[in-house]
Amino acid sequence: MADPLDPPDPVEPAPGRAGLSTGAVARRLGVAPTTLRSWDRRYGLGPGGREGGRHRRWSPEDIAVLEAMCRLTASGVPPAEAARQARAAAPPAPAEPLPAPSPEPGPPDASGEPEEAGEPDTSGTPAEPAGPARAGGGNALPLGSVGRECRGLARAAVRLDAPALDDLLDRAIAAHGVAGAWEEVIMPTLRAAGRKWVTSGERYIEVEHLLSWHVSSALRRVTAGSRSAPPASTAPPAPVLLACAPDETHTLPLEALAAGLTEHGAPVRMFGASVPAEAMEEAVRRTGPSAVVLWSQTRRTADPALVRRVRATAWGVRGARVRPTVLVAGPGWRGLRLPGAVRPRGLRDALGLLTAPASPRPS
Repeated sequence: MADPLDPPDPVEPAPGRAGLSTGAVARRLGVAPTTLRSWDRRYGLGPGGREGGRHRRWSPEDIAVLEAMCRLTASGVPPAEAARQARAAAPPAPAEPLPAPSPEPGPPDASGEPEEAGEPDTSGTPAEPAGPARAGGGNALPLGSVGRECRGLARAAVRLDAPALDDLLDRAIAAHGVAGAWEEVIMPTLRAAGRKWVTSGERYIEVEHLLSWHVSSALRRVTAGSRSAPPASTAPPAPVLLACAPDETHTLPLEALAAGLTEHGAPVRMFGASVPAEAMEEAVRRTGPSAVVLWSQTRRTADPALVRRVRATAWGVRGARVRPTVLVAGPGWRGLRLPGAVRPRGLRDALGLLTAPASPRPS
């Protein structure tokens, strides 16, 4: 929605214009116009020019400072310190005195600082976890009670800030491991992004798509960066095969499992989306896996016959043939009778079953 205090602008300033309006910059950064005015009042991060002495116009240099401010606050830097660093990295500009702070602070804004009374901000989630989950107003994702890392990731996603997403995801995985980052940071943000576009008439689907792509990229960086060959005198361990059921295209949970297994030093063969049953049987015979994980997101793609076929696939010499342990993962299998299949309760449970010294026993 356009800023009611500024006229609408084109995406790029027209010739003769000093820059973009507050509303246009707010849309570009994914924050509320009131947040930009708050940063101007408190920290001097205001526009360098005004059109006709009246309308605030933001130059490319001004916007670069704001982008730095957004990245820093999203990564957990306190707003005042983030503003200092953002200003320090910008070219010198005429300083303007800061007005005295408002004596009656209002609700918190996206910077984590209280907003001035009379200017409610709709750009972000609360500064600290508090109370039950709430709907996301304005540009906010409906996160509810979450930590700082999750809030920062959500803000970066709404801004479509790809570099910040990569940085925040890598730092979360390094700090918490794959399972911790997936459960505490990534999944709450992905669910919130999905709820946002569903309840907003699909207006925010680009946010979910960008976030999903960068989550996938971060998980694949884990698998690509942790490759190590076993000692020459040691036989390579049997791999774990990961595949979606036929017609299933949701691969992110399997990518998280692949990254988690790699983190634990377990070899993985990732086959991804929509694997035909015949191809899965052939892959089992050719690789001799310790286990096969089949993912199904919906009941439509869950195929009990596939589970039976994979469980019956054997390899090895006659008289000592081996069959794989089969794990069925995802909500699509819920309520189905699958004798002999192991049903993990989540990512941590699957990792525990697949990395235990002994193979999981069918239940």
